[in-house]
Amino acid sequence: MLDQPENFVTIDGRTIGGQLMEMKNITLKFGGVTAIKDISFDIREGEIRAIIGPNGAGKSSMLNVISGFYIPQEGEVWYKGTPRPAMKPFEVARLGVARTFQNIALFEGMTVLDNVMTGRLNHMSAGIAAQALWWGRARAEEIENREKVERVIDFLEIQAIRKTPVGRLPYGLKKRVELARALAAEPSLLLLDEPMAGMNVEEKEDMSRFILDVNDEFGTTIALIEHDMGVVMDLSDRVVVMDYGRKIGDGAPDEVRNDQTVIDAYLGVSHD
Repeated sequence: MLDQPENFVTIDGRTIGGQLMEMKNITLKFGGVTAIKDISFDIREGEIRAIIGPNGAGKSSMLNVISGFYIPQEGEVWYKGTPRPAMKPFEVARLGVARTFQNIALFEGMTVLDNVMTGRLNHMSAGIAAQALWWGRARAEEIENREKVERVIDFLEIQAIRKTPVGRLPYGLKKRVELARALAAEPSLLLLDEPMAGMNVEEKEDMSRFILDVNDEFGTTIALIEHDMGVVMDLSDRVVVMDYGRKIGDGAPDEVRNDQTVIDAYLGVSHD
């Protein structure tokens, strides 16, 4: 057997890469309320990293720190081995971080295709005049971007609705379109905020399959918040657990599932 690189780790027989992002002693406050208290954890290349915890634990706040919506008062965010300065969300997106939202954030009056195309904005550099004339670099860019978007649409099996206004779609398909838009940005890190929320069993199965396929076929690193523990345990390589803004667990799914502190705080009191 070949030796794996020093910065790679093996979890449950699956090899994942070195640190892509590291949260170092992050503290986030809103006035007198502490949403996150001195939390550290990392996200490794190629893994599916889950962030779980009860309502109000600070999970979405942590995702907002990662994506640049919130700037912590204490601690550092490291990305690809370098401390990341305070950045606006669009600047973080240009680094290769894309996300979906707990409450769907799509353009309801636009078609599926046009919504997914907005995920390519950071890959467009031609000026407004060139775009209006559809000339030169603007024409070449749009052709390339449309090809990439069509591949994402095919991959997520939404070809049949590509010209349908998003406002006409059922909830589960809207979630898939939002995933398509994020994936169209070709992120190195994809953040999913409760991707299964509000879905029925069949829709959850479809979304779980797509998340695994995105991770496997594109090699995309994924960090997700999810309340469905069956989904979390099935999908994740590692799980970090938050409660009242603090980290109370971190490890492989089986380790977290059997951690008594986690059981008491979130998964329910165990019964022998």
